[in-house]
Amino acid sequence: MINRRMFLKTLAGGALATGALGGYAFGIEPLFRLVETRYRINSPRLDRMAAATGRPLRVAILTDLHVSEPWMPLSRIEAIVRRTNAIQPDLTVLLGDYVVSKRRFNSGTVAIGDWTRALGQLRAPQGVYAVLGNHDWWFDPEAITAHLQAAGIPVLENRTVPITTPQGSHYWLAGLGDQLAVRGRNARYQGVDDLDGTLRQIGEDDNPVILLAHEPDIFTKVPQRVDVTLCGHTHGGQVRLPILGSPIVPSRYGQRFAYGHVVEDDRQLIVSSGLGCSILPVRFGVPPEIVVAELG
Repeated sequence: MINRRMFLKTLAGGALATGALGGYAFGIEPLFRLVETRYRINSPRLDRMAAATGRPLRVAILTDLHVSEPWMPLSRIEAIVRRTNAIQPDLTVLLGDYVVSKRRFNSGTVAIGDWTRALGQLRAPQGVYAVLGNHDWWFDPEAITAHLQAAGIPVLENRTVPITTPQGSHYWLAGLGDQLAVRGRNARYQGVDDLDGTLRQIGEDDNPVILLAHEPDIFTKVPQRVDVTLCGHTHGGQVRLPILGSPIVPSRYGQRFAYGHVVEDDRQLIVSSGLGCSILPVRFGVPPEIVVAELG
């Protein structure tokens, strides 16, 4: 039988544990942790390209920075850039949500020119490319696009570009417009994405196709012609619990596209948990990450 002293000890222990977990979720994981998550993606086209070049195509994926003080200051962006460059990727892609459109928990802002100049230090021999996210559209898409491009980072808005490897192999990089860009009637968001128009820009060859999209919900419409789709947006739910997974995922498909490597009908998707925080400055079980995808 539990007496009063045992009950109070248990209650105090629970309160301490809750406080410790809360401190970790608010003060440690979002601010100080940074992991590298690696995936190997295979498809006949990617494997053929890797055989021709002698190794897989290494792609570094950065997304959802949500630049702000104190959660994503300029110094942390610069550290992320240095660590990404140390990976020596062939290609680096940025998948949107560079800013925070609501500043409820922020102590300050970082000027667009400052963080875009920092991202402009990313180095990859086959280029650094970007798409915009929903928060970028809600903030100032024209200014963000202009500053990224001034920093040497092309923004692919429903645009596809051909890329040639040093060994002479070719692949297509397609960037999709955001799917939640504009708030319409009844508080519903409308997209500026044009998947069909973007993929029509692919030539009549059989070279690999890499699709960049901020939100993963588009994956249900992506054809098998695309070898891999790279997305962010969900933050892995920001809180991921054992067995239960993420209680809240910003996707109409819930846990289905919450995080990680998803394979459906011979189509492949990678969803990164991203680097920053949205709505609440908290992360638990989904630390900020740089994703490295080895293609082929």
